[in-house]
Amino acid sequence: MAQLELLNEQGQAASKVEAADAVFARDYNESLIHQIVVAYQANARQGTRAQKDREQVHHSTKKPFRQKGTGRARAGMTSSPLWRGGGRIFPNSPDENFSHKINKKMYRAGMAAIFSQLAREGRLVVIDSLSVEAPKTKLLAAKLKAMNLEHVMVIADQVDENLFLAARNLANVLVVEPRYADPLSLVFYKKVVVTKGAIDKLQEMFA
Repeated sequence: MAQLELLNEQGQAASKVEAADAVFARDYNESLIHQIVVAYQANARQGTRAQKDREQVHHSTKKPFRQKGTGRARAGMTSSPLWRGGGRIFPNSPDENFSHKINKKMYRAGMAAIFSQLAREGRLVVIDSLSVEAPKTKLLAAKLKAMNLEHVMVIADQVDENLFLAARNLANVLVVEPRYADPLSLVFYKKVVVTKGAIDKLQEMFA
């Protein structure tokens, strides 16, 4: 069983928590982690931009200059892709699909590899729970500061309304439930804090 550090309210390592090796002690697989991070970013893209081809650009169809005698290359109209302001040869279409397909088995293995690497680097720690009495940002900020946590992603087994509202206005702090943990955020944040209850849910999801 993997051993994860359990932090107290002062941010000090109080004890160790056992976790499944399948999720928190898996071998590092750089190519798989890269693949699922790139796929996550690609699947978030929207193909809403478009370019015009030579038929769609607003240009006159008049021949810009005579065919012979000018010393210049022949030109039939200014909408040619060779001209500045002309249409594109292979324009981007607004319905372009950027999505990447990732098998569920690959995704689970990649997420487990990320969690395992975070644990090896000391960037993954465990706390008993995280809650605030009122939906106030300063209450959550004070708790995180007391534990010496900044630029942190918190994976809580349950995010109630108070915790959600208190966290959404904090810069460099992300609080999510296990099902919303994504590979890009796990790689991006300097520290990942997981509650005890969330450990069990992550093991169910990725073991």
